[in-house]
Amino acid sequence: MTNSIGEIPGADVLFVIGANPTEAHPIIGIKIKQAVRNGATLIVADPRKIWLTKIAKIHLPIRPGTDLALINGMANVILSEGLANEEFIKSRTEGLEEYAGVVAQWPPERAAELCDVSAEDIRGAAREYARANRGAIFYTLGITEHTCGTDNVLGLANLALLTGHVGKESSGVNPLRGQNNVQGACDVGALPDVFPGYQKVAVEENRRKFEEAWKVKLSDAPGMTLTDMFEAALEGHLRAMYVIGEDPVMSEAHAGLIREALSRLGFLVVQDIFLSETAKLADVVLPASCFAEKDGTFTNTERRVQRVRKAVEPPGEAREDWRILIEVINRLGYPADYSSPEQIWDELARLSPILAGINYGRIEQVGLQWPCPNTDHPGTRFLHAERFSRGLGKFTAVEYSPPAEPPDAEYPWLLTTGRTLYHYNAGTMTRRVSGIAAKSPDCFVEINPADLEKIGAADGRMLRVTTRRGSVEARALATRKVRRGGIWMPFHFAEAPANDLTLDAYDSVTRTAEYKVCAARVEVVEP
Repeated sequence: MTNSIGEIPGADVLFVIGANPTEAHPIIGIKIKQAVRNGATLIVADPRKIWLTKIAKIHLPIRPGTDLALINGMANVILSEGLANEEFIKSRTEGLEEYAGVVAQWPPERAAELCDVSAEDIRGAAREYARANRGAIFYTLGITEHTCGTDNVLGLANLALLTGHVGKESSGVNPLRGQNNVQGACDVGALPDVFPGYQKVAVEENRRKFEEAWKVKLSDAPGMTLTDMFEAALEGHLRAMYVIGEDPVMSEAHAGLIREALSRLGFLVVQDIFLSETAKLADVVLPASCFAEKDGTFTNTERRVQRVRKAVEPPGEAREDWRILIEVINRLGYPADYSSPEQIWDELARLSPILAGINYGRIEQVGLQWPCPNTDHPGTRFLHAERFSRGLGKFTAVEYSPPAEPPDAEYPWLLTTGRTLYHYNAGTMTRRVSGIAAKSPDCFVEINPADLEKIGAADGRMLRVTTRRGSVEARALATRKVRRGGIWMPFHFAEAPANDLTLDAYDSVTRTAEYKVCAARVEVVEP
């Protein structure tokens, strides 16, 4: 997030697109509710009628996969009606001319036709956002899990640059991270092309610094993304895999192909706290520890590094993750002599300028937000206050591209997937909690009542959902939350794995799969 969670109630306009905070990010959802109670205008762009649409001034129920058409349509209104922040554009940005040329091709009427919403609602949303004193954008996987996910994000950044809603309090472009320490994992180098602190492996100066610290020769070539790894396994080029705290059999698109890729490995190790669906396929399972069984740090969605303290000992043979990794590293021949999570953190901070001012002493009571370049620095509540990391903010001319697999005569329904309030991701933890399981015991298919009647079924009837990749059965949940012609499924349930259905078409930059749009067929399961 460019901005902080605590700033949300101070926003004048909140634009939520491709996100369902009250279910997937409840704390953020509470803050958005507070902002609305404080008088803020809420705009929601989502194909479904999520809870936030009840309190939104404008709901744009766009056709799945048309986010960038909407975004460019809003930008067209802002530019054509003279609502852009000319002073900010002149002093802090570059590249407007080329971007404006693309946006000129997207009058709200064209965007409305493609998105299947009102042109006046697009105008209204653009005006509200542009005229705000403090306008904040919030997005998550509904924006990124498309073949054009990178372009969608760039489109939202363009909106913020166009209006000057960045680099100040209660504004910005705020991706909501979906797991408790996914931000921290990225920060410390769990990406294929960077060292800790987002320092590119291709830069010689960065390599020299880490070579000196780690006493090894380091490659200048980026590693593989997760998607690349599974493709390499299918082709026989990748022979071993070490999976930590992840369940790709449940969470990756076209899961049948993922299972096939794992079966072709020569050796699979899974390090986790429960026997996940992926762990069931492993040659070796290393029992890890949960958050309450280890010391260390988590970094949350607002870039805040927070202390985590051990409350209980890990059960049985389980060990803290860092201890497992150190032992594996040593047995592979590298003399890793770290004695504590604090020692590991101190090395990260010493080698990463954005973390240099953070140490355990400073975060004993309250965490600090990076960048924090020295121990006198208070941390950074919001980014880009005076300049962007590249100097000037760059407008990027991004053009709309359609989903990879639209509905057709054979597969006439449009399937999208997501999370529910009660369960989390692969359900590895939440489905083991009896109270949660009682509230949400099994998989379901959200379907419009008119569509359910059309196929001759009633609420609660078992349906078979089929795509070109597989077929699953789940009960029908009649609801007007979803558009006619569309269905929605959660992906938490191993007995009805929605990701057996989803499409393995990927964004060319991030290699993220298009989970949010694929063609499907829906049939009634005969008793």
